[in-house]
Amino acid sequence: MNKRAIILVAAGVLVFAAIFGVKFLQVRAAMAARASMAPPPPAVSTAIAHRETWAVRLHAVASLQSEEGIVVSNEVAGVVQKITFESGQSVHEGAPLLVLDDSSEQAQLAGLRASLKLAAISLARSEDLRSKGSNTQAELDAAKAAGDQAQAAVDEVQAHIAKKHLTAPFGGKLGLRLVSLGQYLAAGSQIVQLESLDPIYADFGLPQQQLSRVKPGMEAIVTVDAYPGRTFQGQIEAIDPRVSTDTLNLRLRARLPNPDHLLRPGMFASVDVTLPESLPVISIPGTALTHSPYGDYVYLIDHTPAGPIVHQCFVHAGPWRGDQVSILEGLKEGAEVVSTGQMKLRNNIAVQINNSVLPDNNPAPKPVES
Repeated sequence: MNKRAIILVAAGVLVFAAIFGVKFLQVRAAMAARASMAPPPPAVSTAIAHRETWAVRLHAVASLQSEEGIVVSNEVAGVVQKITFESGQSVHEGAPLLVLDDSSEQAQLAGLRASLKLAAISLARSEDLRSKGSNTQAELDAAKAAGDQAQAAVDEVQAHIAKKHLTAPFGGKLGLRLVSLGQYLAAGSQIVQLESLDPIYADFGLPQQQLSRVKPGMEAIVTVDAYPGRTFQGQIEAIDPRVSTDTLNLRLRARLPNPDHLLRPGMFASVDVTLPESLPVISIPGTALTHSPYGDYVYLIDHTPAGPIVHQCFVHAGPWRGDQVSILEGLKEGAEVVSTGQMKLRNNIAVQINNSVLPDNNPAPKPVES
């Protein structure tokens, strides 16, 4: 019985060893076959380099400024008696904004007007007496002086009262109200921001080397993050005669129509100044350009009898225009460049070209609104 069990165990071991050996040989053969297979060529998309003529623009970052902008404040102290504006309201020049309590000045004015009336009566009497020779010229002069003094006192109080009736010094848009009824305002207190919004200015700087290329009247195209895809056109109005000693930049100001009040003072913007000259370039999609510590390069396609292969080509890149980049040196018109898939490439390897899906190549792209 023991002998039979041993034979069965031995037979089982032999069968298991045979199965394991067969599987081992199959796996080893599969691994050898896989190792001998070359990986498929990486898939890339391509684009053709075109010769184009681009308008030359100088780019800068600008800050927007209003033509007129102040914080309305009071010249004389007083208690707020009346507020005649709302936050965010548009006002015209001379529109009433606020009245400070002027009751004491009004009472003083009434007394001074009575004194002025009396001085006028005294002057008329002196003039009548002088015509008859009944008084001296000195007495007449004294009456005239008294009348002038009374008038000056009335004018002074009226001017003081006028300073307690605040009006808009120019037309524009008001900001947030900073005062309340019954509040005591010391002289110079902030009441409300007032900004004129049309037109609006874009102030920006350019390197001093560009002085000979820019002048008033040139077109300036402004964009802001608040309105992606929208441009605002204006013109350079003035160039500061002094170069900044801190940045060595020229300061320029462009004037922009702003009838819809979309642009606001304090915004940051991008500005492009269009120059009258043009630039001949080789244009390719921006995705075709690869950056490295050694310089910018593209992968060129060579069509060989065995299929397309790629090789690296260093280039001198120029300005961008939307999704496109200009190549100033190193690339010829009609060259076929890899536009996507560069991460898998190295020099002189075969590739598969698949242009079913291509990257954007729009000179003036607009964002898709969600």
